[in-house]
Amino acid sequence: VLARFAPGPQRWSPGHRGVDLGATAGAALLAPSDGVVSFAGAVAGRGVLVISHPNGVRTTYEPVAALVGVGHPVRSGQIVGRVLATGSHCAQATCLHWGALRGQTYLDPLSLLGLRPPPVLLPLLPLLPVGVRTAATAPDGAGSAGLG
Repeated sequence: VLARFAPGPQRWSPGHRGVDLGATAGAALLAPSDGVVSFAGAVAGRGVLVISHPNGVRTTYEPVAALVGVGHPVRSGQIVGRVLATGSHCAQATCLHWGALRGQTYLDPLSLLGLRPPPVLLPLLPLLPVGVRTAATAPDGAGSAGLG
């Protein structure tokens, strides 16, 4: 992953609405799951492929040379395109921009992989100065913070 999902606070705000995956020119693009091609063509001079999946998610890929046309059903793992070296916004590197939407809402494509973030351990109680009580530490459960 060269660049992670980082949308702006509003739909129209600047941001990165997908992830950039390091790739080589000519690399095969495989359908992530079953679906139907809903767009295959150029957008702003870049080859774009969109697959609509039965769960209501649309996945997008660029820059690619599509090997399938609009309306074509695709199966998980099927080669659906090839990564292009031109049109990449990764500057000196070649990358595949992978996006995902449900309706008009952008999703983090990595969330579709079912990966869970690593656990983060937190302290059981906040660290308080000596003598300060909270509802959790007060003997009568009164909960008012005060000096001991």
